[in-house]
Amino acid sequence: MDFFRKSTAKKNADQKGNLTEGPIAKGLFTFMIPIFLGQLLQQLYNMADAWVVGNYASNDAFAAVSLSGNVTMSVITLFGGIAIGGGVVISKYFGAQDEENLRRAVHTNFLLGIVFSILATIIGQVFVPILLGWLHTPDSVMTEARLYFGIYFAGVSTVIMYNICMNIMRAVGDSVHPLYYLIFSSVVNMILDLIFVAGFKWSAAGAAVATVIAQGLSVLLCLSRMVKDGGAATIHWKELRFHKEMIRQVIVQGLPTGLQNSVISIGNLVVQSNINTFGAFAISGQGAFAKLEGIAFLPIMSMSMALTTFVSQNLGAGRADRAKKGSAIGLAFGMVMAELVGICLFIWIPILLRIFVDAPEAIRFGTIHGRTVALFFFLLAFSNCASGVLRGAGKSVVPMFTMLICWCGIRVLYVTIALRIIPVFRTISSAYPLTWSLSSIIFIVFLLRMDWEKQI
Repeated sequence: MDFFRKSTAKKNADQKGNLTEGPIAKGLFTFMIPIFLGQLLQQLYNMADAWVVGNYASNDAFAAVSLSGNVTMSVITLFGGIAIGGGVVISKYFGAQDEENLRRAVHTNFLLGIVFSILATIIGQVFVPILLGWLHTPDSVMTEARLYFGIYFAGVSTVIMYNICMNIMRAVGDSVHPLYYLIFSSVVNMILDLIFVAGFKWSAAGAAVATVIAQGLSVLLCLSRMVKDGGAATIHWKELRFHKEMIRQVIVQGLPTGLQNSVISIGNLVVQSNINTFGAFAISGQGAFAKLEGIAFLPIMSMSMALTTFVSQNLGAGRADRAKKGSAIGLAFGMVMAELVGICLFIWIPILLRIFVDAPEAIRFGTIHGRTVALFFFLLAFSNCASGVLRGAGKSVVPMFTMLICWCGIRVLYVTIALRIIPVFRTISSAYPLTWSLSSIIFIVFLLRMDWEKQI
């Protein structure tokens, strides 16, 4: 591959996207910053929908959009998790400078994205309307929700293909170009939100149309680069074919993460169904806080993604000591940043909620939820960053079972039982810090016992 041949005259530290040499903290944070900015823009992307719908449409329309997080995640995270697994495989071969297998992994992963797009569209159109009924969605919200999700899942292929392309580029150390493309699509999304929702009065449907169009443009930009000059992530149409061994590796690495995220989302839907029983204002209040919580989640997710690539590349290059040190730095950073944001949210939550909702009852519900969970964000950070480390080390089954047991099984069981004993809204909110604590304890045990040399 030209990418590697052109690098032979340089030191590994100078090789673009190579995280196996040079100062650990500098390399990790340099790679993470564009991911963080991209995640921030993606959150602003979602917040733009919420802000425009919250200010220019009805409370029922805002409640419908607020449902979108858990409902859409229950479908697309299965495929997104497999895309992350593909990134781990690509990072491993990139770190080992194995040209042939790197090309096979890139092209196989891209083709899998096309297959996943078709499956997600069918699943979303067939099962999401049924799911809305299972969630006890209030009748006043149902009409808006059906229209929103119908449009969203008609164009869900744009969301999945962007994530596939983004994971391929990040796996070879390019976290900058996905950021550029996300900046463009975020601006487009905000403009279209104002046109369709505020101008044309299309309500929640307008927000869905804006999302699909903007996300589609980001996919076109990704493809434009990957086809012309994507470096190690270049796509050659003539080489697009499935490679059996690569499919096996991608599924082995990614399916546990996909199942983990998908089942957790389904578990959250069960929790959401309990929230829905408190009425439309509870849905709006919790949904508004979820948008703010997403900001606290940004440094966590960004570092988790960076750690997966960092650990995978370094283990692929035989640098177990470097992978271990980078993991410790990443874990500490994620926890500190998340807790600082959590403290800020705890203090100013009633004021910040007014960005999205102005109904006093919705703000009351949002404040109850926010002040129950915000001070425990450091546990959320540790669990997610530890998951990123273990995925990079090829141990994606560990976070899968940990999250399924704690964040799905125990969380659902707790809410179901505790709400009957203490039937107040705060009981639901308490489920989150409880299950974050349990998963953190399990991850500490696994990380302390892991033999890094054996992961090479």
